[in-house]
Amino acid sequence: MEKIFEQTLLYDFYGELLTPHQRAIYEDAVYNDMSLSEIAELQGISRQGVHDLIKRCDRILADYEAKLHLVERFTSAKGKIKQIVELTQEYPENVQMHQIREISESLLNEF
Repeated sequence: MEKIFEQTLLYDFYGELLTPHQRAIYEDAVYNDMSLSEIAELQGISRQGVHDLIKRCDRILADYEAKLHLVERFTSAKGKIKQIVELTQEYPENVQMHQIREISESLLNEF
C-alpha cells in the first residue's frame, strides 16, 4: 500500500512531465488498478511492454524527485503545519492561537 501511495504522490507532482502514452498506462496501473494484461490489451502492446513502461515511469518520477525534492518539501511542510495545529490546540481561549490554528487548518485542507 505504501508503494502505491508513493507512486501516486510522485505522479501528482511530476506526472505532467511524462508523455501522454506514459501517463495513460501509468494511470491505468496506479489509479485504475488495472492488471498488466488488461492494460496491454487496451493499449495493443505486450504485457512485458506495459511492465517495462511502468518501471521506466517509476524511475523517471523518482529521478525528478531526487533532483527537485518537491514531494519531500511538501510532506515536510504538511507535517510542520500539523504540529502548529496541535500546539495551538493547547491554548483554546487565546484569540491569536485560535487564528493561527484556523490558518494552519486551512493550509492543511489545501494540501
